[in-house]
Amino acid sequence: MKVLVSDKLEEIGVKILADTPGIEVDVKTGLKPEELKEIIGGYDGLVIRSATKVTAEIIEAATNLKVVGRAGIGLDNVDIPAASKRGIVVMNTPGGNVVTTAEHAISMMLSLTRKIPQGTASMKAGKWDTKSFSGREIFNKVLGVVGYGNIGKIVADRGRGLRMKVIVYDPFIPGELIAKAGFEPVSLDELYARADYITVHVPKLKDTLNLLNAEAFAKMKTGVMVINCARGGIVNEKDLEEAIKGGKVAGAALDVFEKEPPGEHPLLALDNVICTPHLGASTFEAQTNVAVAVAEQIAAFLTTGTILNAVNAPSVSGELLAQIGPLLTLGDRMGCLAGNLAFSGGHAGAGEACAAGAKAAAGHEVVIEYSGDFKGVNLSPVTTAIVKGLLAVIVKDDVNFVNAGIMAKDRGITVTEKALPESLDYIQMITLKVDGKNCSHVVSGTIFGKAEARIVRIDDFRLEMIPHGHILLIQNQDKPGAIGAIGSTLGA
Repeated sequence: MKVLVSDKLEEIGVKILADTPGIEVDVKTGLKPEELKEIIGGYDGLVIRSATKVTAEIIEAATNLKVVGRAGIGLDNVDIPAASKRGIVVMNTPGGNVVTTAEHAISMMLSLTRKIPQGTASMKAGKWDTKSFSGREIFNKVLGVVGYGNIGKIVADRGRGLRMKVIVYDPFIPGELIAKAGFEPVSLDELYARADYITVHVPKLKDTLNLLNAEAFAKMKTGVMVINCARGGIVNEKDLEEAIKGGKVAGAALDVFEKEPPGEHPLLALDNVICTPHLGASTFEAQTNVAVAVAEQIAAFLTTGTILNAVNAPSVSGELLAQIGPLLTLGDRMGCLAGNLAFSGGHAGAGEACAAGAKAAAGHEVVIEYSGDFKGVNLSPVTTAIVKGLLAVIVKDDVNFVNAGIMAKDRGITVTEKALPESLDYIQMITLKVDGKNCSHVVSGTIFGKAEARIVRIDDFRLEMIPHGHILLIQNQDKPGAIGAIGSTLGA
């Protein structure tokens, strides 16, 4: 089996792959898309970082590809749905660089506060200017942390170690859990109003794109400092420029940009903006950690079928995967459908519309019933697939088969499994029930033949639906003309 390493990887990772019996490794970095497309069909595995773009077109040409491994966390450069459709496992290394990225955010905050980059540049220009670079203390200042995930938690802890007052906003984490950790949970508007420093640690999603924009800056206290070591685009760069020029924002520290590299960018011309070229994960320790992890994961998958840290498949042995593969696909799609109904404002027959947005997830009860003969197979990975699909509606790329259970618990979502000996309608059936304060939904599914997933119930409606692609779910009164009107609207 052949593995292509298309981005720079620490030598220890290459050696692990090369030393694995049955695996041949090629290192070819800096490939243009057309060059990668031309050769990818000859490889079983692909190791990448952020430079290589694994597009649908590349995946279509990857006729033998079985696994893509990302040395790092972010998978913005991989078309995961296209890979999943082709049965290609996509892995990342979620724990390898969280400390490094959090430390970089703290370093940026301190450097911004004390104007260290500007002072260094001045001295290297032959000057000794002690008046132009006066800073301020961070002691007793309010640090606002937006996003309390793996990195945000570490940043909050380091801020506390610096004797800052740490306030946290995360709509997916119950406030009592944040408070239990010793931090103050607040609303986003309150964080804007109170924070002396605001640092963002959220994934780049539709809901977080341009999260810090002109409207948000207007709510902040004058003199606030902004740090973004998460993803470019979460902070609106044009609005940030105007907020700095207008005096609302005293300074910004940016490790990421909407376009990378940013080229001649107006923010780079501002004296009170410091920046680094996406160095959040760039330490020797982090690069070694992710190189070792991705190499070991790909070697294990190609030699034994074992899956670790995959975002589109659970962590299971190769033998178990062969038994439950179709059920994993079904479970993920059922969870996604139920999540859209329960958490995104979709509603069918509960009297009151479900609460929209992230807060709707907190406090929900999830019951998963396995009815019929599953031949004693371990179904816990299927449960994980369901929970992952459920949470993907509100946290998207940040949830995977590794962290789904933890993320559900952190959000106050309880998950219960039940095994029923018989299924009245099918040999095997999975039923997912999601109960919240304002709504309750039921989704059931089964497997037709050996591998064809079907949704067979949504709330009180019986149906037969292939859970693939984009699905428009419409509830209408049962009266003449409704279907025709819907068809005409869609046609137009």
